[in-house]
Amino acid sequence: MGTVVDDAASVEFHAFFERHYAELSRLAHLLTGESDAADDLAADALLALWHRWDRVRAADHPAAYARGVVANLARTRIRSAVRERRRIALFWSQREEKVDNPDVAGVVDVQEALRRLPFRKRACVVLRHAFDLSEKDTALALGVSVGTVKSQTSKGMAELQRLLGPQNAPLKVHAAMARTGEAGGRDR
Repeated sequence: MGTVVDDAASVEFHAFFERHYAELSRLAHLLTGESDAADDLAADALLALWHRWDRVRAADHPAAYARGVVANLARTRIRSAVRERRRIALFWSQREEKVDNPDVAGVVDVQEALRRLPFRKRACVVLRHAFDLSEKDTALALGVSVGTVKSQTSKGMAELQRLLGPQNAPLKVHAAMARTGEAGGRDR
């Protein structure tokens, strides 16, 4: 059960929420340009304020503090969106190579084997072999270290070799990915 102080703080916060939510949502919309995200950012900011309400309500300008929280959350959201766009650009910037008479059965086998790999191993194998990204670019795209890329690619290829058969599994993977028009190249 709450104390009198907690109840007073709750009532005070509720009044602050009612008075400033629409303004904070408008601010978030203008900063991000995303109407859908604006309400979420305003709500996230107010939740952060609630967790520090004792300090916020003691501040000289609680509304200014709230606007600062919204601005920081919007900046974080924009940075995340920029990073995501860069990752997508890495995926789609590779040249397309079309192959006449693809080995459909081989492609299906490789795709089925890839689906059986855990996501990180699959992502490393695909980015390294199908998109011909360097270890560094793969690490950047996945937000992991180069060492993680090396180990996950190695483990993923070993697992594919087990699934596809020991003879030339890396060549099968590379050839199948190249034949689907998604790729091309070997490890750098």
